[in-house]
Formats: sequence, structure tokens, C-alpha cells
Amino acid sequence: MRRLLTLILASCTLLSPLRAAAPASQPVAELRTRDAIILGLIEGITEYLPISSTGHLIIASRFLGLESERPLTDQAGHPLWYRKPSARHPEGIPLTTKLAADTYSIVIQFGAIAAVALLYWRQILSAINGVLGRDPAGFILARNLILAFVPAAVIGLAVHDWIDAHLFSVGTVLAAQVVGAGLILWAERYRRQRSGHGPVVETLTASQSVGVGLLQCVAMWPGTSRSMMTIVGGYLAGLEARKAAEFSFLLGFVTLTAATGYKSLQSGGAMIQVFGWPHVILGCVVATVAAALAVRFLVTWLTRHGMGVFAYYRLALAAVLAAVTWL
Repeated sequence: MRRLLTLILASCTLLSPLRAAAPASQPVAELRTRDAIILGLIEGITEYLPISSTGHLIIASRFLGLESERPLTDQAGHPLWYRKPSARHPEGIPLTTKLAADTYSIVIQFGAIAAVALLYWRQILSAINGVLGRDPAGFILARNLILAFVPAAVIGLAVHDWIDAHLFSVGTVLAAQVVGAGLILWAERYRRQRSGHGPVVETLTASQSVGVGLLQCVAMWPGTSRSMMTIVGGYLAGLEARKAAEFSFLLGFVTLTAATGYKSLQSGGAMIQVFGWPHVILGCVVATVAAALAVRFLVTWLTRHGMGVFAYYRLALAAVLAAVTWL
């Protein structure tokens, strides 16, 4: 328990760039405690399950009334800016509740990061020692994680703004849920057919790691699931279900740390200006506990049953979303 609390506090410390960027004035539209807890639970439960945390958070934000795109003003009636008017943005980008909620959905991933650090600290320490030349097995793990991370870093920086502008919607999430369900069912059939006929590997090669990294890039489409794509990549490389999941978690630790830190520096101050600081901490704490439990559950479930059940969950969710949105 002491280790859990330490990692929760550490994850909150990582948010210091937001605190530094945040103004001292009162938040414009502070989150309710209930909303922060709901979003933290959704992030923690769904981040490592193959069902898409971003998709669920987009849906939750809509039903919690956090999708308003009305430009916000301060107490004196002056406009608040996400991006002030400049040569690049002549008209500026006004600060809105939706923009703050989208950022919040990314920033509370610090909680999921802390959960993996808690559960897989030995592997993370081994990778660090490997980079320092003290652990040969850790060096291979670190190499594979870096190679798998690079495609997401390069492509993510190139398309980040376009994704924010065009893909954060219920419709894109619904489409991704359906396509992802089909991919899971195909991947599970492939895994069963390979079982007993193909090699089961313990460690990925450099080229296989890059392949997993390229598949991770597909998950930039909200609703796809980074966890799903990287576990499928592990299947294709010959990893057993448990090993595929664990590599997915460790790759998520690297990718989420980079993505969340980047988003925090880019728009964390604007988010705090809208919602206030305390509920960011609350969301991270709730996400840490929920993610730790979800990771343990997923490893056990995949070892015994595979991912098939999550495909049917995705189809059911898509059907409910379609009914609620269009009927």
C-alpha cells in the first residue's frame, strides 16, 4: 500500500508543468467531484483493456455535458485563449470547455502510467540498467521499447493537431469500435491456429518491435485502442497472450508518458484555467487504482480466454452509441 501511495504521489508530481502554467485565478467552470471520479474510473479501467480509453472518455465527456464549444471569458468578460492571435493563428483559438475536457482525458493518463510503474517496476528497472550497460536482457527490452515507440513519436507529432481537430467525436469512436471488434476476432482465430503449429517467442526482434510500433500508430484514431493494436502486434510476432499483454503495458508506459507530458505542456495550463487543479489530482489517483486492478484482470483473462469477449463488448457499445446518438 505504501508503494501504491508513493507512485500516486509521483504521478501527481509529474503534473508540475501544469501547475506552473496554471494561473492563480479561480477556475472558469470547475469539474464536479463526481465527474472527476467517473472520468478517472473510465480512464483506469479502459486504458489497458482492448476497448479504447480515449473513445470511452469522449463518450463520457459528452454525457457529462463537457462538450460545449462556446468561447469562455474571464470574470471581467475578456476572452480566454488556448492560442492567442498570432501569425500562425491570425484569429486565435478560443478556450472552450470541450478543449479542456479533451486535454483532461489525456492528462489523467498519468494515473495509468503510475499503475504500470507499480506492477512492472522490476522490468522498468531492468530496462534502465540495460541502457546503462548493466543488464543484457534489460538492454534488449529497452531497445525493443524504443524501436516500438519511435513510429508513434514521429507520426504522432506530424498528425497530432489534425487528429484533435477532426477525430474527437462519437461517430469516429463508433466506427473504430466496430472495426476493432473484427480485428480482435481475426487475431484470436490466428492465435488459435498458430498454437501448436508455430513458434512461441519470448523476446521480439528489432524488426518485430518496429512492426508493433507501426500498429500502435493506428490507435491514434480515437476508439481504436492502443492496447488492442499492440497486443495484436505481439500475437503476429509469435508472443503468447501473457507476454503480448506485458509488452503492451510496458510500451504503453513509454508512449503514454511521452504523449501525456507533451499534452500537459501544450494545453495543460488552459485546462487548469477551466477546471481547476484539485480534480486533476483526484482523477489521477482514481485512475491509478482502477488501472492497477484492470491490468491484473487482463493478464489473467488473456491467459485463460483470449481477447474475444472484448470484441463483443465493442460491438455492443457501438450499437448502444448508434441508438443513443441517432435514434
